Amino acid sequence: MKYLDEYRDGEMTRRLLDEIARTVTRPWTLMEVCGGQTHSILKSGLDTLLPPQIRLIHGPGCPVCVTPLELVDKAVALASRPNVILTSYGDMLRVPGSSQDLFSVKAQGGDVRIVYSPLDALKVAQANPDKEVVFFAVGFETTAPANAMSVFQAKRLGILNYSVLVSHVTVPPILAALLQADDVEVDAFLAPGHVNAVMGYWEYEELVKRFPVPMVVTGFEPVDLARGILMVVKQLEEGRGEVENAYARAVTREGNTGGQQIINEVFELTDRKWRGIGVIPMSGYKLREAYTAYDAERRFPDVATIETAESPLCISGQILKGLKKPVDCSAFGKECTPQSPLGATMVSSEGACAAYYRYGRYELTANGA
Repeated sequence: MKYLDEYRDGEMTRRLLDEIARTVTRPWTLMEVCGGQTHSILKSGLDTLLPPQIRLIHGPGCPVCVTPLELVDKAVALASRPNVILTSYGDMLRVPGSSQDLFSVKAQGGDVRIVYSPLDALKVAQANPDKEVVFFAVGFETTAPANAMSVFQAKRLGILNYSVLVSHVTVPPILAALLQADDVEVDAFLAPGHVNAVMGYWEYEELVKRFPVPMVVTGFEPVDLARGILMVVKQLEEGRGEVENAYARAVTREGNTGGQQIINEVFELTDRKWRGIGVIPMSGYKLREAYTAYDAERRFPDVATIETAESPLCISGQILKGLKKPVDCSAFGKECTPQSPLGATMVSSEGACAAYYRYGRYELTANGA
């Protein structure tokens, strides 16, 4: 496929890997922020082809994985109401809550529907004026423009039976939190291409002034990833800490300014809890005062008070911070599998545990390798 196959070119990837091997002189720990990058790295086997000095750790850039457990429980509670239609992206339906997931609610008769866009959820609200329609709005800045647009349109059209259960988080604050954490060791970041396609990378320039570590915007194909790693390694070896763009075909410094405008119109920054990590100040979005009529937690105040605790067996928080890898978890491939997950990192299509299981790391561990 034109504009894609060339970024999967084996010979080009090998040349980039050879240049990495010639460039690196000492050990470095790199974090790929995005869960999509983690899956691409494991699927292509790129992690096994890098020189031994390069250690890759997996970051918190999986939107499903960082959604707090109580938000899942709130969605379950809403979906269990006879007058509510709960709409969501498909990934969220299998994420385990404290006692059940959204698929279980659906199996018990709850009206839970998979949509491909929050604007589809808005159409559901228009078609069912006698029901309350809630969209489970999770994700990073990537999905925020469409979610914001659905609220903007609901207000413009006077649709009063639509609301959003918001669990939006943003990337720069989590990177700052990781760099300030005493237990996290990371020398550089491969920044998430999808998020930066929306937000650009101008925010990262402020970050590297505070924390002079390399941050290279990176895509998702083997050539993209190898090029991003090479750019990071060159910076580290030269003692630089700058923002660079290895994904210029999709990302500009300014980003999608229209998308940023609709985000800023509907949302404002707020403190957010990250699953397994805790509360990070000003790291997420909430609806602005002009749009709070569309806030599901305000519309259903009894649901807003739900709080829950994580499974003691699940170490997803340590995995999301790069402190552990999935195979370090005693439950991995045993109590926790894609068929019976303990945490979101085993469920999501961007989860690190799901990647390790899907691409054979579970089999290697099981065989003692």
